[in-house]
Amino acid sequence: MKDYLVIGAGPAGLQLGYLLEKAGRDYLILEAGPTAGHFFRTYPRHRTLISNNKVHTGWTDPELNLRADWNSLLTDDSELLFTRYSERYFPPADEMVRYLSDFAEATKLRIACDSRVVRVSRDDEGFTVRTEGGEVHRARRVIAATGPSKPYVPPIPGIETAELYTDVSVDPADFTDQRVLILGKGNSAFETADNLIEKAAVIHVAGPHSVRLAWQTHFVGHLRAVNNNFLDTYQLKAQNAILDGSVKNIERRDDGGYLVTVSFARANEVTKDVPYDRVIVCTGFRFDASIFDETCRPELIIRDRFPSLTTAWESVNVPDLYFAGTITQSRDFKKGTSGFIHGFRYGVRALHRILESRYEGVEWPHRALPNTPDALADAVLERVNRTSALWQQFGFLADVIAIDGDGARYLEEMPFDHVDLPDHYRITLDYGPDHDKHDPFDISVRRIAQSDAGRADEGHYLHPIVRHYRGGELVATHHITENLENEWDSPDVHREPLRAFFAAQAAAVPA
Repeated sequence: MKDYLVIGAGPAGLQLGYLLEKAGRDYLILEAGPTAGHFFRTYPRHRTLISNNKVHTGWTDPELNLRADWNSLLTDDSELLFTRYSERYFPPADEMVRYLSDFAEATKLRIACDSRVVRVSRDDEGFTVRTEGGEVHRARRVIAATGPSKPYVPPIPGIETAELYTDVSVDPADFTDQRVLILGKGNSAFETADNLIEKAAVIHVAGPHSVRLAWQTHFVGHLRAVNNNFLDTYQLKAQNAILDGSVKNIERRDDGGYLVTVSFARANEVTKDVPYDRVIVCTGFRFDASIFDETCRPELIIRDRFPSLTTAWESVNVPDLYFAGTITQSRDFKKGTSGFIHGFRYGVRALHRILESRYEGVEWPHRALPNTPDALADAVLERVNRTSALWQQFGFLADVIAIDGDGARYLEEMPFDHVDLPDHYRITLDYGPDHDKHDPFDISVRRIAQSDAGRADEGHYLHPIVRHYRGGELVATHHITENLENEWDSPDVHREPLRAFFAAQAAAVPA
């Protein structure tokens, strides 16, 4: 019986495997495809990644470089970075396939390929995992890192007659002079629309919610600039349009076309039947829980798209069943970066530390500090000026300073909502209140001065926040003012107000 069985050798499975291998643990990774990273052989359909790959940063610090590198896995080997594979800012998906395969081989991870899992069950001793080829594996703990592998198809009458993003043609010539309706307002929908602009006669992109732009919301799963060329063709009257409303019915006609009933949200719920030649469903993906039988079927949330998780990435209803990677995004859904490599690589590292603590008796890594305002301020500023984890997992992961009399322990990168200590500080990088409600390009929206430490809590841009908790209650918060270059190293503007905050908190300790 294995201690850890990981399902899926995509980026999350490889990241966890690397950490388990490094720790000398008993594990095995089961991969459905013939190689690691098999998912990227198909997706994204149009074969260009939209994850940043900034090779030339001007920095020599590898930790800082990870702020601009959204594709690399965490490793001690500088040769195993994705930036060695492409200098394209939005690189070809085939390079990700090559990178993940090389990573698995170079780190000698224990992976069983062509081992598609078809059934997982649980008894008092642990889990039994069966593969399509008839293999049976036993494990004390299972970590699912499969990604949301099934298309999410909304319950619209007639939608089963439409084409799915997963298998629709990507050759624009197949849509020449056609009227095309694309359901969905995310990147897959606009990626598909952008691909058809030169050939299709009319393209409509429809959905019940407003288009949300990543540069405004800071959620990279919202529409990225690289995919929003279609917006120009709508606003500049090039026959295309965005339909804000709900599709009520899709009728496949005898001539092969469609008649689609649309209820428009911004026109007093006006309903109209619109003809199309093609209808394409680009409404995202969901987690496939069908491999889990009734003994260990995880509870799902968010329209049954993702597993419901504890703060330790464990199923809320199945003990010892954990999740890693894109399927953990329910924890920060449409707010953070857990759905993407540059976010979940740190989440996986935190998960591994939780597993080490729970099952292997290994304490969370930490360093000792004197409990003095100067020492605490210096430790915080040293970290926020370098950390890539708090930068990428903004507001989700936190460094923690645990106070114990005259001493303190500095623990890095804990899940913010997982911390359970009597007297401690949580340090995050995060955006200010209502940051997603302001147009960052509107110069009429006034910003605070970078030297105005007294109004730091009004800043909208990413900046360090230190929160003091005592007895489970938040007792004080300090904002370090935002900075254009993200350099919080001014003695007067950054360090002294933070030192004074720690001093005030120490003086306020109840007798």
